[in-house]
Amino acid sequence: MNLPTFSDIEKAHERIRPYIHRTPVLSSQSINQMVGAELFFKCENLQKVGAFKFRGACNSVFSLSDDEAKNGVCTHSSGNHAAALALAARMRGIPAYIVMPENAPEIKKIAVAGYGAQITFCTPTLEARESTLKKVAEQTGATEIHPYNYFHVICGQGTAAKELIEEIGALDVVMAPVGGGGLLSGTALSTKALLPNALVIAAEPAGADDAFRSYYSKTLQPSVSPKTIADGLLTSLGSLTFPIILNNVDQIATVSEESIVSAMRMIWERMKIIIEPSSAVPLAAILENKVDVKSKKVGIILSGGNVDLGKLPF
Repeated sequence: MNLPTFSDIEKAHERIRPYIHRTPVLSSQSINQMVGAELFFKCENLQKVGAFKFRGACNSVFSLSDDEAKNGVCTHSSGNHAAALALAARMRGIPAYIVMPENAPEIKKIAVAGYGAQITFCTPTLEARESTLKKVAEQTGATEIHPYNYFHVICGQGTAAKELIEEIGALDVVMAPVGGGGLLSGTALSTKALLPNALVIAAEPAGADDAFRSYYSKTLQPSVSPKTIADGLLTSLGSLTFPIILNNVDQIATVSEESIVSAMRMIWERMKIIIEPSSAVPLAAILENKVDVKSKKVGIILSGGNVDLGKLPF
């Protein structure tokens, strides 16, 4: 199996640099005082399409040869990856075909349509998503870009941690949320290459703890009817992301729904930035004392800011 390395992330960074935002790194004195550590938040909520997903989608689309790209790209996604792929395809001037579950958040449906993608809706099961996508790919000849278990997606996602470390320098811990593991895989590869002694720690909702179970049992566990407000973290790890995580991640912590909501609210209130629940999961792990950060320098990837303002949990 061909797994990405840090040099692939460096190549991805060169490729996508003209298209992505180099997002700011922010910190909050009041949050630092509360947790007794220095936290540095990499604000991917301020990335194009409002999420880190644009990095991986952009790298995937611009890695295609003209021949591979001519029929467009396709994927199934209920949210940020769909919007990211649609925008990257539009920038390259090729069509994007997106399969979305009917129950995807309204804000995400509007965003994907706004970026010019052709959307096909399906019932909200993985089986329906995959079978519908297969039909779309056969009809259009489009290249499938998987949301996380895809070489160029992982390389693109790894550029966020690379930028964070380039800006802040030595960190003791780097944290990211984990769903399918694309962001965490890329984050771990960049961190271990640039800061070999830093710990890479992931956080996951207790109601969707398949990565936690997979990591500690060393066997890939499916995500079965996950229940969490963090709708970006519902998927299982993949055949590429799982081995990278096993080899490069030091800890996975799980957190309660209450902690996710209070961490999200804390960042809104103290830092005046909008993040989605999935982004709040690493801070939630610190607030629950699941991760030892006392007197340490900690980098946290804030994964996105796409939240339905009509359905806030507070």
